[in-house]
Amino acid sequence: MYCSDPEDLFGDYDSIVSDSSFLAKLDRVGQNMRQNDIEHTTSSRCPVILLAGNPDFTSLKSSTDNCPKQSCDDSMTESFLEGFTDDAFLDMPSSQLAFLQDPQTADRNCCTDEDKTSMSMRHPEKSVSTEDRNERHIAPKARKSVSDHLKRAMMANAATPSSVSRTAVQKEAVVTEEISVAMQAVESVSMATTDLGPFFGLPTKVKELICNLKGIKDLYEWQKTCLNLDSVQQRRNLIYSLPTSGGKTLVAEILILKELLCRRKDALFILPYVSLVQEKVRALASFGLELDFMVEEYAGSKGRFPPVKGRGKRSLYIATIEKAHGLVNSLIETNRLDNVGLVVVDELHMLGDGSRGAIIEMTLAKVLYISKSTQIIGMSATLGNLQDIQKFLKAESYTNDFRPVELKEYVKLKDSIYEVDPKEEECFRFSRVLNFKYSSAMQKIDQDHIVALVTEVIPSQSCLVFCPTKKNCENVAGMICKYLKEDFIQHKQAEKAVLLGELRSSGNGSLCPVLKKTVPYGLAYHHSGLTSEERKLVEEAYSAGVLCLLTCTSTLAAGINLPARRVILRSPYVAADFLKRSQYKQMVGRAGRAGIDTHGESILILQDKDKVLVKKLVSAPMEICKSNLMHSDGKGVLSLILSVIGLNITNSLEQIRDFMSGTLLSVQEKQVCLERSLWEVTQECVELLKEKGLVTVSTEPQDGSLQVTKLGRATYKGSVDLTYCDLLYRDLSKGLESLMLNSFLHLIYLVTPYDMVSQCKPDWMVYFRQFTMSSAAEQKMCAAVGVSESFVARKAAGQNVKKNVDQVVVSRLYLALVLQSLLKETDLWSVADRFQLSRGFIQTLLSSSSVFCSCVLHFTEELEEFWPFKALLTELTRRLTYCVQAELIPLMEVAGVMERRAKLLYNAGYKTLAHLANADPNVLAKTVENLFKKQANQIVASAKMLLNEKADALQEEMDDLLMMPLDLLSL
Repeated sequence: MYCSDPEDLFGDYDSIVSDSSFLAKLDRVGQNMRQNDIEHTTSSRCPVILLAGNPDFTSLKSSTDNCPKQSCDDSMTESFLEGFTDDAFLDMPSSQLAFLQDPQTADRNCCTDEDKTSMSMRHPEKSVSTEDRNERHIAPKARKSVSDHLKRAMMANAATPSSVSRTAVQKEAVVTEEISVAMQAVESVSMATTDLGPFFGLPTKVKELICNLKGIKDLYEWQKTCLNLDSVQQRRNLIYSLPTSGGKTLVAEILILKELLCRRKDALFILPYVSLVQEKVRALASFGLELDFMVEEYAGSKGRFPPVKGRGKRSLYIATIEKAHGLVNSLIETNRLDNVGLVVVDELHMLGDGSRGAIIEMTLAKVLYISKSTQIIGMSATLGNLQDIQKFLKAESYTNDFRPVELKEYVKLKDSIYEVDPKEEECFRFSRVLNFKYSSAMQKIDQDHIVALVTEVIPSQSCLVFCPTKKNCENVAGMICKYLKEDFIQHKQAEKAVLLGELRSSGNGSLCPVLKKTVPYGLAYHHSGLTSEERKLVEEAYSAGVLCLLTCTSTLAAGINLPARRVILRSPYVAADFLKRSQYKQMVGRAGRAGIDTHGESILILQDKDKVLVKKLVSAPMEICKSNLMHSDGKGVLSLILSVIGLNITNSLEQIRDFMSGTLLSVQEKQVCLERSLWEVTQECVELLKEKGLVTVSTEPQDGSLQVTKLGRATYKGSVDLTYCDLLYRDLSKGLESLMLNSFLHLIYLVTPYDMVSQCKPDWMVYFRQFTMSSAAEQKMCAAVGVSESFVARKAAGQNVKKNVDQVVVSRLYLALVLQSLLKETDLWSVADRFQLSRGFIQTLLSSSSVFCSCVLHFTEELEEFWPFKALLTELTRRLTYCVQAELIPLMEVAGVMERRAKLLYNAGYKTLAHLANADPNVLAKTVENLFKKQANQIVASAKMLLNEKADALQEEMDDLLMMPLDLLSL
């Protein structure tokens, strides 16, 4: 065995180390030898050198034959053995017994000339001639002590066969046997089981990291039960369902770590929103660095298809629903899906959520059909028809009603509060009368007594108020502030001043007038009208206790975890639609902060007219989660069939029928396919794909297999909606004929999302002003796509236009002008003000455009006639993704770093990804304004992970370049 430190070989022998008398004797022997050396040197000047003898041991030998033997070797052995009894050697290893029992070994095994030469080559500094030593008068005091010689001898002679006592041989045999058994055990563990440690099959280090990075010291009992289920141990598919805030995600993360570390397989974690993906990438990057696996972000326009090969490292792909589907497609195409050992789906109930639910179903159906070794784990707080989903996923289930904090549900009718109790005949049990003195003026403004409800908990505790509309969020926040006492302003005043400064900085000096008024009181609103940076600052301030109340829309309940002591539902409506049971449970589930509160409260404000509906709401079972492949006239089925043909999963009607039998749609055929059977739907979809020119039948005789056309391949590889694939092809073809490249406007127009058009009506005066400010070339380009200056001028003047103009083109060009202004100025506030649009809408437009631009890029890569677009759209995607000054883009690539923080980092000297990856988190937190140490650690870890990912991509590219062609290998 190789050991870098010789001290370890000596220090681990307890029989020697524990015997202080033995070591004391060694010291005395060493002192005597040094004294003898001094005397001997004075009398005879006989230098001694250390020679490399037989590799089995070390010897000391006189450098000249003229020196009497007793002056060197004998003096050492005699002084060494003097004073020792037989008892001193009983517990010593056999190799050392051999060394001590045969003190003349050194004489009988003196080294050969060849040994000397080899020693000289290995240690040139030790190959010193006798003459040199005499000339330099090197004193024998340089010789090592006896204990040093013993240590060296132990290293060299550990394996020396020798004639020793039977007891020593037996002892060695026992040790050897134990080592052999241990080695066999290790081999069997690594080959036959994935259990690598005491923490649910993971090393203790994982438990320590969870404690240090997440602050979790122990798991809940349900989590331990779930992790020890037979379905988990035997890697069967599993669905587990618990109330919100029950700790579901931690179980998923432990299972992911087990897959990466123990089974050495990749894992895919599917989350519903970009913000959740970025949050999870930041949180798990530190685990990846400590445990040596990659954490890769697949959200927005980020993510590489197919992913970079890990070069020995395993990868955790954290993806949005849409990106996960594209990732699975790319892995199937490259025959790498089996490398993914685990797929985890958060918010599994979103299977019933429109087009996004259809994409989840497509993704899971492909995994189930292609890879029998990939385990699927689904988790949700709300599942009404668990049996259907179990059948679809061929999964077992685990349910528990555990909540770390007890939830008490109430409703408020007029000035009375009732506790929700479904067991009661009326569902409600009287609890108390709201005691708050209202003036007549206040009563008119706050008819629902919201001020009374919130002031019972704030500012010492937190509160969320869910409102039906975005505008209502802002109005309620302003109204509450109007009736709060001045004492609220004094609470954490300095922290609130810092928050206002950061909000103003994020808006390049602009600050939302509503937030300017509410933040000093500790209140803010939260909805999609805020920029992502504003939302992030508000969320962080709320989590830190700087803000004690948020008025928000229902999207917050399904997003990141922001718990509160009390949750108030302003109305049982979301916009004009009555609440669904699943929406209600998600909202009230935010009540109760684990580790802080003993219980949480939810209060639903209702009117007399809604009393009956609310009774059904609080007592009804969860809604049934239905397949959405038939959503929008079967668009999901069309997309699925197109991709399975294109990926060579199926190539005939019979195979498509077999594949479709493994979908949730097949499980729910009688509930969803009311007019036609699934087989009839399948056949009609194949025919429709043929009519669209996306699928064709092979012309080979006696073949008749289905194949995708080039357009069909471009459509599914670009994840382009089938509704728009023909239109996109025509627009790109027309654009290629007269592509204007002296500005970005033409390219931006081509990648402006079609589905955003209906969300914005042009302001004609603004439209005309922007049109006249455009260059002559840009105006010519506008006319070429179908929007002339005269048309816009007449609309701005309020005149009727007889000429038939495509309204989709007009509105799409208007949005393109918004995006162009944003790319030029990168100041979202000024653009929002100029176009009279909310800054939240403009940011949504920007992010949607970057995603669609990435889709169009993949679309054009599959069609040779569009070859010029590859380079053009690659750069445009990058610009749309970040929309900042070019020097900030490398920093913005790090998960969670937004423009404001990127500017602070850049100004502090962290100008590149390498600077950030090599930063000291402690120094970073002190250098960058308002950056906490935890955030600094996450930023540095994310930067390191991203740097590793880029390095791997370059290495893979190099490997591909150097790889010998397969046809040469065959020769």
